[in-house]
Amino acid sequence: MKTRHRLSRRAFLGSAAATVAVASGVSSQASSATARGGASLPVAPAERRARANILTLYLAKPIPTWPRPDFDPQDDIRRIRAVLARYEARPEPAVQFFGHELLRVPDDLSRLQPSLRQADGLLVFNLTSTVMNMIEPLSEAGLPLVLFSQPYSGHDWSEWSALRARGRLIEVVASSDFADLETPLQVMAARQQMRQSRILCVSPRSEHTESSRALEEKFGTPIRFLDYSRLQSLYQAVDQEAARRDAAKFTAAALKVVEPKPAEVADSFRLYQAVEKLMEEEQANAITIDCLGGFRRGELPAYPCVAWSKLNDRGLHGVCEGDLETTFTQMLFAYYSGKPGFVSDPVFDTATNTVIHAHCVSATRLDGPQGPAAPYIVRSHMEDNKGVSMQVNMRVGQVVTVAKLADANTLLISTGRIIATPDLPRGCRTKVATKVKDTARMLENYGAGLHRVLFYGDHLRAAHQMGHLLGLKVEEET
Repeated sequence: MKTRHRLSRRAFLGSAAATVAVASGVSSQASSATARGGASLPVAPAERRARANILTLYLAKPIPTWPRPDFDPQDDIRRIRAVLARYEARPEPAVQFFGHELLRVPDDLSRLQPSLRQADGLLVFNLTSTVMNMIEPLSEAGLPLVLFSQPYSGHDWSEWSALRARGRLIEVVASSDFADLETPLQVMAARQQMRQSRILCVSPRSEHTESSRALEEKFGTPIRFLDYSRLQSLYQAVDQEAARRDAAKFTAAALKVVEPKPAEVADSFRLYQAVEKLMEEEQANAITIDCLGGFRRGELPAYPCVAWSKLNDRGLHGVCEGDLETTFTQMLFAYYSGKPGFVSDPVFDTATNTVIHAHCVSATRLDGPQGPAAPYIVRSHMEDNKGVSMQVNMRVGQVVTVAKLADANTLLISTGRIIATPDLPRGCRTKVATKVKDTARMLENYGAGLHRVLFYGDHLRAAHQMGHLLGLKVEEET
């Protein structure tokens, strides 16, 4: 068996090194996107979202045994293509399928080179047994690979854990239900959206650290470091009357206004409009700012809490405190789920087996940009009682997933259920108490910085599939 694999790999991988290089580099990925018509990075993913190109392959040995000796692969191919056409007709997952090649022997792999250069991922169907001599070399192409294995098609799925142990980006879906393809396809679409995105980091820091460089290279998402000067200039240029009108609409829609004065709310909207302009000029769809330090030093004219809420409600990404690991976490899960994240400072209460997630920044459309807006109260930033933030009342009873990229290769994950939205004069303005499996264990093993990112929905299984397809080690925190 190994000899046959080695012979086919020489033909198959002889010119595939360039494909892998394109898939792993930020600048080369950008040029690849441009070649397919993506001349510039999207400003709003909901408005301009390129679909992931999924090379679709059907594997069937020339003389079948499983599923039966008289098996005709064209019957299955017609049925599968009809299912995939229905996926393509939907807005999500944002994928399109091409190729649809039937491969019978390892030598057939050599004709895939042009298609591999266009592919963002592989979807492979093992229609018969004994096709690992094609699956293994396909897994060496450096692209995420989903193997859909129908019952009775064979047993090649049994070797996938060994392939993953060797660093291959592969997920097996062993199912009779094609709906089970949705999650891994959504993961591949999210991966592609990450590679079409751009992050702005506004802070005194002007260059990469080892960790930020690793994140950029892992996900193919460029990071642009800026100081505060351009944002300050854009803030000064904002139409102040327009900012006051937007501020008035914002406060009118609130349950109430507690601390902030109208001028402070207007300043927050001046900053929001300045951020919008900066992102437009930079063709970015994510931004994080060293907000606490910038405001304290007088380099930031207002807190960005309201701006971040507005951006996240639109499907863009505003993230707190210049935290790039958290920014990448929010983007990845938002692209996968269609829902914004809530960046939090967790608080543990082992007496009630709860974790309280608290921060002064929250989206209101936590079900996604088309979902309902949660009610909110206009508050000051808690830690210094200055500026404007929001106290958002999230949905009690909602199942949530809490995630954090500890580094470029490790994803921390847990789930819980919102049981209360504490309204106390302690801690950040927006607070949700979540019931979890074991707070004591989570507390004992806590690490990778304070921040976590909370999303509506149970995405635990999806997180593990992200791990398989993106090369992440997934660690459950409870």
